[in-house]
Parts: sequence; C-alpha cells; structure tokens
Amino acid sequence: MEVLHHLRALLHLTAILLGIRGFQVDMPYAPRRLRSVLVTAFAAISLLTLGAPHTARAQSPRTDTRTDTRTAARWPVRSREHVDLWLHGFAMISSDSSQIPIFAPTYRTALTVAKRSANIFSELDANHESLAKRLHDNPSLLAAQFLPLYFGSWAEMESALDLFVKSDGNPRAAKTEASAELMAFLASTFRSTEDRDFARRFLAGLRSERDLFFHSWWLAETKKRDQLFEVVDSLWQNVQRPALQPFLNHTQLGDGELMLSPSLDAEGRTVNEGKKMNRVAVGFPESREHATDVLFAFAHEAVSSLTTASVDDNTTPAEKRSGAAAKLQSTASVRGGAMLVGKISPALATKYAAFYLRAAGVAPGTDVMATFAKTFPLPAEMLASIERQIAIAFGGI
Repeated sequence: MEVLHHLRALLHLTAILLGIRGFQVDMPYAPRRLRSVLVTAFAAISLLTLGAPHTARAQSPRTDTRTDTRTAARWPVRSREHVDLWLHGFAMISSDSSQIPIFAPTYRTALTVAKRSANIFSELDANHESLAKRLHDNPSLLAAQFLPLYFGSWAEMESALDLFVKSDGNPRAAKTEASAELMAFLASTFRSTEDRDFARRFLAGLRSERDLFFHSWWLAETKKRDQLFEVVDSLWQNVQRPALQPFLNHTQLGDGELMLSPSLDAEGRTVNEGKKMNRVAVGFPESREHATDVLFAFAHEAVSSLTTASVDDNTTPAEKRSGAAAKLQSTASVRGGAMLVGKISPALATKYAAFYLRAAGVAPGTDVMATFAKTFPLPAEMLASIERQIAIAFGGI
C-alpha cells in the first residue's frame, strides 16, 4: 500500500503555503501558530477534561539529561518515548506494500514476539482488527502518525487527545480559545465520527500498551542502545550536520530536533514549523556499522522541499490530478537525498543508494548507482532541477 507516500507527496506540494508535511491540505491552522497554541492550551487542558487524565510516567533520566545538556547544539539528537509509543501503535496495526516500507520491516514481528514471550495482551491487541480495518477504510488516518512531533511529552499529547475524544471533537466544549483551536486542529485529522472513534480506541490501546509492556521495553531498549546513541550523536554533530548546515540554513531548516525511533527505517517523519522549530524522526540503527543510516534518512527528509518544487514545476495539471505527480514525489525524495549526501561525500552517496535499495528489497548488484537509478527512475529534467537547487542551496544564493 503506497497511500502514505502518495498522501505525503500531495501534502508536500502545499508546503510553501502551509509549512508542514504530513497533514491534510485544508488544515485550518498554520503550524507556526500551532506550537504556541499547544503550549498555551496544555495549561488549560487538565482543568477542562471531563475526567482526570491518565497519569504519565516520567521519561527516562537518560533522555532528560541529554535534553538539558545539549540545548545549545543545532539539531540535537533526541530519543522521545511518546513519539516512539505513538509510532509503535501505528506500526503494530498498519499494513504496507510500499516500495520503501513505512516502518522498519522487522519491527512488528520482533515486538510481537517480545510481547508473546512476556505473555502480554494489551487493549491495543484486543482492538487490533477494528483499528486496522479503519486504517484500511480511511488511509488518510495514516497522517495522524505525525501528531506526536507537535507535543513535548506523552502527558501533553494524552491530555489533548483525551479532551478531544471526550468532547467528540467539538470546539465548543473547550473553555478557552487556545484549547478550542487545539481541538479544531485535531479535528482536521480525525474528521468523522468513525475517525474520532478510532482516535479514542487507539489512545486507550496505547495507554494499555504502555502500562503493560512498552514503557519497560522502551527503557531497556534505550539503555541497551545508549553507547550507540553516543556514536550517532558524535558523528552527527561533529561531522555530518556541520557539512549539511549551509544547505539547512538555505532551506529554512537551520535548527530543529533529530529524533531516533526504533520503529522507523528509511522512511522518516517530518514537521516544519520555521527555522528553529523543525522536527525529524528517523530510524534508530541497531549497530555502529549502520550509524550513517541516520544521515541518509535525514537527507531524504530534508531535501523534500526542493524535490516538491521540482516535481511541481515539471508535471502537468493532468498529471497532478491523476496522482502521477504524487508518485514521482516519493521517488524524487529518494533520488534527491542521494544528491544531497553526494555533495558532502561521493562515497557516502553510494552507501546511501545501497541503503535505499536494501529498504526496497532490491539487491545492489555490481553497479550500485546504476541499480539505484533503475529502481528509482526519474525524468532527466527533474533530476537536473533537483541537482541545480541543491547546488544553489550550498552556494548560499
């Protein structure tokens, strides 16, 4: 199922107007305003909910310490439990036949085995069939994957959603303008009664999943990967990010947060809220040998604004209406990422190509770049346009 890639591509085509990737195009509130709305509204949400919100555990000291000590760094590397929990839920209920899988291919199987070994059966498991069916019936709900990137913690996100589902998405149930805007924002993702019921059951499932399994698993998993986290962080901050910084500055991505999430792989999740409020979630590599995969997935996400423009400029209105342009956008991001990585290291561009071929389940063959071009074909004029825009970004024009 390639619906998420097609959905994201359509949303990318409106990025200049909305400054966001991952939500419906007619979302009524601009994301730069949204962050202040979320912060303001959260203070009122606990008082406005129709029942006391579920008490959330604190995140691990490991995450909090890094948050405190690295605030001065550009694009600090983070590990966020609430982001991982939300994406975990979607990974467990989503089906996928995309060229580049939406989630890490082995994740669901590995977590299912871990839960069964611990004899865990959560409410998420109990509602798996109905939740998966709703996603199948309304694929646009996959856009809800991006929601946790707008919240700073599980407590914030849970309280906002708790109010939303208990009021059936009615902004009139809110007592402040800020919380009414927040509910209207959530309603732009969960539009129908069935969608709001999905949100309710999904939230309840995640609460159960977190209490019975995920929180303890996440703490153990992040501790196990602690040294690997340090390797990724050092490589990113000392080598990779500085090399990309001219490009990032030019494309309004000068600063943000880079999050490592174990459920992801080559397909990241991104929200853009201005020069200093960007968030990108990518896969958490499982070994030092794959530490550079973080750069590859980030480049794939970071180049999307340029590839969107190139696809838009080089497709006809008929191609946009038919969905052909949306299909090209997914491929353009993969090819554009290779060009971006190649600007800082031609050798890394070959490794990038091998990474995306592996994600697509294609053997690299004797000529990696030729196989890469064949697997992800793009018209010559689009390739030239993307390459030109990347050169301009590094040149600071």
